[in-house]
Amino acid sequence: MTDATTLAATIRDRAGDAPVELGLILGSGLGHLADAVEGTAIPYADLVGFPQPGVSGHNPKLVIGDLLGTRVAIFGARAHYYEHGDAAAMRMPLAVLKELGAKRLLLTNAAGSTRADVTPGELMMITDHINFAGANPLIGEATDARFVPLGDAYSAEMRAGLHAAARAEAITLAEGTYAWFSGPSFETPAEIRAIRTLGGDAVGMSTVPEVILARFFGLDVAAISAITNMAEGMSDEKLSHAHTKKMAVSGAEKLERVIRRFLSVSA
Repeated sequence: MTDATTLAATIRDRAGDAPVELGLILGSGLGHLADAVEGTAIPYADLVGFPQPGVSGHNPKLVIGDLLGTRVAIFGARAHYYEHGDAAAMRMPLAVLKELGAKRLLLTNAAGSTRADVTPGELMMITDHINFAGANPLIGEATDARFVPLGDAYSAEMRAGLHAAARAEAITLAEGTYAWFSGPSFETPAEIRAIRTLGGDAVGMSTVPEVILARFFGLDVAAISAITNMAEGMSDEKLSHAHTKKMAVSGAEKLERVIRRFLSVSA
């Protein structure tokens, strides 16, 4: 079985030895950012232990190279819990990211809003999360490292940098708590009422397992949701994955501007 160290060495053979500074995992409709990187694209199919995502709107390739002066590793697709019932499906990619030298990880996703003041097309910085799905990617980890503290899961320093980038671009960047549902079915109106009562500001089917894994590996983490819809029961719109992909485009342009500005300042 190929381990992360061996796989990282294979990637360096193709993409160069320079350490990666920042990893990015792109959500639905956001994969075009990888095309702006000057570097090497490696299909997940060439990387033993990487997932083979089957979700349309994702591009399963790892792109390593320069983006505005920062050496990045962009994951064009993520594996979701609902695909195989494995919350740890992204463990190998994140272990490899750590082996490649990265210290920071920026996650993006498409999400539904539970707040009337955060509407489709807007962005929300995740400041905390609710693991409503109940699964955990560290179940089965044999060492005491599995007891990962999550009180400061989302880096204050990275969040401050992203807020500064949003202000510089005159883009509103809300803040809130993200609630993770397993999917693949969308939430019911009753579940949304429950999450609103619990303090959830957005809902989605990803990100939380990756945050837990990233903290397990010692990576600093930030995450931004592109709001694609109002959560079930809060509007008359009919939810579907096609709708999510269509609406993700409206927030993707803003999100790309924020990320570019963030990188240009932090490089």
